[in-house]
Amino acid sequence: MKLMRVGEAGSEKPALLDADGKIRDLSGHVADIGGEAIGPAGLAKIAAIDPKSLPEIAPGRIGACVAGTGKFICIGLNYSDHAAETGATVPPEPIIFMKATSAIVGPNDDVIIPRGSEKTDWEVELGVVIGKTAKYVTEAEALDYVAGYCVSNDVSERAFQTERSGQWTKGKSCDTFGPIGPWLVTKDEIPQPQNLGMWLTVNGQKMQNGSSKTMVYGVAFLVSYLSQFMSLHPGDVISTGTPPGVGMGLKPPRYLKAGDVVELGIEGLGTQKQTFVADR
Repeated sequence: MKLMRVGEAGSEKPALLDADGKIRDLSGHVADIGGEAIGPAGLAKIAAIDPKSLPEIAPGRIGACVAGTGKFICIGLNYSDHAAETGATVPPEPIIFMKATSAIVGPNDDVIIPRGSEKTDWEVELGVVIGKTAKYVTEAEALDYVAGYCVSNDVSERAFQTERSGQWTKGKSCDTFGPIGPWLVTKDEIPQPQNLGMWLTVNGQKMQNGSSKTMVYGVAFLVSYLSQFMSLHPGDVISTGTPPGVGMGLKPPRYLKAGDVVELGIEGLGTQKQTFVADR
C-alpha cells in the first residue's frame, strides 16, 4: 500500500493512493498515518478496505507521510562511494545523529535556507518508518518492526554541521530540512530495500544517481543496531544515508541558493520536488 497524508499543514487527512493513482480518504477508518495505524494490526485493517469504497480526494498539498514521529534518526557516511567522495573512511560502526522532528515537512514544500547559510546541501536518502516498538531486536527479526519506506531529503547546512564545533545535529535540524514522502510504502511492496535506484537533480541537472545496494550497513542491521541503544517506536523515521553526488563532494563544492529547485526520488517510493527559498 501507498499511504499518505494530504491537506494544509497541521490539518492533513490520512489517505491512500489506489492502483489508478487516485487519492482515497482514510479518515473514516484511521485517525492518521501513525501510531497504531501503522502497526501490523492497523496495516492489516487498512489492507482489508476496498479502496474504491473510500471517498476520493482532489489532488492538493501532500504532507509528511507519517504523523507523530518521536525520533528522526540519521545515519552518516553509510554509502561507501559517498564516504570516498568526502574523503572520509567508512566508519567501523554506524554514525548516528538526530534530526529535530520540527524539521519535518511535506515532500513538495518549500525548503528555507536559514539565515547565515552559505553551504546548504542536498542528500537523497531511503527513509525507514518503524511500525511497532523495537528494543534489543536481532538483525534476523528487525524487518518485522518496519512499517514501510519513504523518500527522505536529508537537507544539510555544511558549515553549521562541520565548521562550528560540536555535533552534526545543528547543521541537520533547521526548519524544513526534513522533507519525507510522498508516501509511506508498506514493506510488502519493497521486498528488497537494499536494491533500490535513487537519484536527485538540481535545476534539472542530475547530481546523484546511486543505489541502496552500496549501503555499508543495511536496513535490518540498522534497526537492530539502533534498538540496542534506544527503543524505536511507531512513527520513528530512520534516514539511512546518501549515495555520492552531494554538493560538498563536488570539485569545487556547490551549494544551494534561493530559487534553486531540487527533485529527487527512489525506485518504488515516489518523488519529491522542493523550491529553496531565503529565510525572511
